[in-house]
Amino acid sequence: MSDQATNSPPQARRLLVVLPLLVFLGLAGLFLLRLYGGDPSKIPSALIGRPAPQTALPALDGLVKDGAPVPGLDPAAFKGKVSIVNVWASWCVPCHDEAPLLTELGRDKRFQIIGINYKDSPENARRFLGRYGNPFGIVGVDGNGRASIEWGVYGVPETFLVGREGTIVYKLVGPVTPDNVNTVLKAEIEKALRARP
Repeated sequence: MSDQATNSPPQARRLLVVLPLLVFLGLAGLFLLRLYGGDPSKIPSALIGRPAPQTALPALDGLVKDGAPVPGLDPAAFKGKVSIVNVWASWCVPCHDEAPLLTELGRDKRFQIIGINYKDSPENARRFLGRYGNPFGIVGVDGNGRASIEWGVYGVPETFLVGREGTIVYKLVGPVTPDNVNTVLKAEIEKALRARP
């Protein structure tokens, strides 16, 4: 009986030493799996398949396109049209990279491109669009970031595809790039254009 009593405490001590190490290794493995385990632009969105947020946003002061003021975001704009919604800011470095691609997409009149300008100054936003061209037929200003939270935005830039019935059908986290515009975004747009409301 004394042999069992003397063997038990060293085993318990060993377990107490090994258990934290095993927990640490498990957490480190999970962290590495999440860090390197896929494309960060494929973060799932709880809003896929749900109606686009019904938040109205004011127009960007002084923004004109084709001689007319560019309107702010009215949620009714989604009904009956396929829409690309891009959340952007002039201070966002990747937004500068994706701007020419959005301008190119804007030449396709089968869908509309809507911009949500995130926490930006009107002067800087207008200067940004003057520099790269304005692909947006509608620009809503999200000065405090609340509307972007309703859209489930993790950070700018992010792009959403809204179907004709006003439902979010796709979300792209991060910038539009030459690779993802051709391999993913255009395919999702075509799918939304083919879908019947």
